[in-house]
Amino acid sequence: MQAETKEAVRKRLNRVEGQVRGIAKMVETDRYCIDVVTQIAAVRAALRKIEEAVIRDHVGHCVADAIRSGDPEDQRRKVDELIEVIGRAER
Repeated sequence: MQAETKEAVRKRLNRVEGQVRGIAKMVETDRYCIDVVTQIAAVRAALRKIEEAVIRDHVGHCVADAIRSGDPEDQRRKVDELIEVIGRAER
């Protein structure tokens, strides 16, 4: 992972961690269920953005390197990995 992507992902993950702690406090203090669900949805959206950033980095570097290498087996493997991870992300 590129250094700038890694730093951005780390910052976003720290923010998500804080959000999850906040949700736990909301549950402990019996906050309104809809408010809890709203915060859970916000965390899920933030995680999707993080996932997208990691996939973009992977495509921009690992997959691009495989394409440049000219190695058909490496190219096939990278494309297969990408298809699999995108499929899992959509679930």
